[in-house]
Amino acid sequence: MALMFPRLARNFVKSGYFPTDESTLERALTALAPADGPMCILDPCAGEGVAIAEAAHALGRGQVQAFAVEYDAERARHARQLVDRCIHGDLMDTLISRQTFGLLWLNPPYGDLSKDANGNIGYQGQGRARLEKLFYQRALPLLQYGGVLVFIVPSYVLDAELVGWLTRHFADLRIYRAVETQFRQVVVFGRRVRQRDQTSDSAKAVRGLLLQIGQGDADAEELPLEWPFLPYTVPASPAEPEHFYRVTMEPEQFADEVGRLQGLWPALDTHLGAAQQSLRPPARALSHWHLALALAAGAISGAVSSRTGRVLVVKGDTHKEKTLQTEYTERDDGSVAETRILTDKFVPVIRAWDMTPGSPTRGEVLTIR
Repeated sequence: MALMFPRLARNFVKSGYFPTDESTLERALTALAPADGPMCILDPCAGEGVAIAEAAHALGRGQVQAFAVEYDAERARHARQLVDRCIHGDLMDTLISRQTFGLLWLNPPYGDLSKDANGNIGYQGQGRARLEKLFYQRALPLLQYGGVLVFIVPSYVLDAELVGWLTRHFADLRIYRAVETQFRQVVVFGRRVRQRDQTSDSAKAVRGLLLQIGQGDADAEELPLEWPFLPYTVPASPAEPEHFYRVTMEPEQFADEVGRLQGLWPALDTHLGAAQQSLRPPARALSHWHLALALAAGAISGAVSSRTGRVLVVKGDTHKEKTLQTEYTERDDGSVAETRILTDKFVPVIRAWDMTPGSPTRGEVLTIR
């Protein structure tokens, strides 16, 4: 079987990116067979999208919907040209319907998990915290029961914890060494089942083999040119995933929206307060008492000019002060009782910025109490 798509990039080791080599990909696809009906397949670490696109063509492109998730922006752009739907983002930041994919092609990032600023690693497990195991935990619920897993990881990641998960969650497990040996990768095939008993002889045998390969005590056979067993049939999907999107906005989408809406500035008055309206004049002229009260309340402010030419920029306000009154009373036993009474008092304050040309106080702030 010849591959449909050429490799789009040759930079293998970049940000933990280890794409499946072409020989391994071509041989792994011979282990898959299509079901009678529409299928949905997923690669949650898709890279350039070559692997999942090749899987779609091997299964029959006309009846397959290929879905992908890719963190890197440039690789996500390439993947969108090959698959039906691709999310540019982190798998941990997505919302994807569970048990809706008949094939999970999982070639996750490789490496140890690092702690965040709070000392957390976001990993729920007891063994060594690895990226491969974190992505396995997140991606497993997306695969429907009876669905097929193609899991490509370095052999040394197969510790007791990960092997226990695989043998509980999958039946018909088989493991082979990848054709490209630079990254010590193995390819694990399995069919998802409801949690199975690991005490059976077959489960014990598979578990033992996986542990031996993970510990370096045994070598996996190289992936055969032609699949020698009954192929793994990718089941038909009951429906397309209802949810397939990232929780946060994509950076490009966010930038486009900011450019289109220009932030809040065009609707500043709508979002940050009522629009300024011109005040209606009073029904009759205000008395000096009304003017003083309005000034003290802050209802009147701005530049004020007198007939003598004095110009003040005024701003009034009122604040509350407490006055203390102390009373003394003599008790029957001759002692003196002290009573303190605090009374609220509203004090109007008007501040004026003197802007009168030639004034000796020009530029000074005057306070009128």
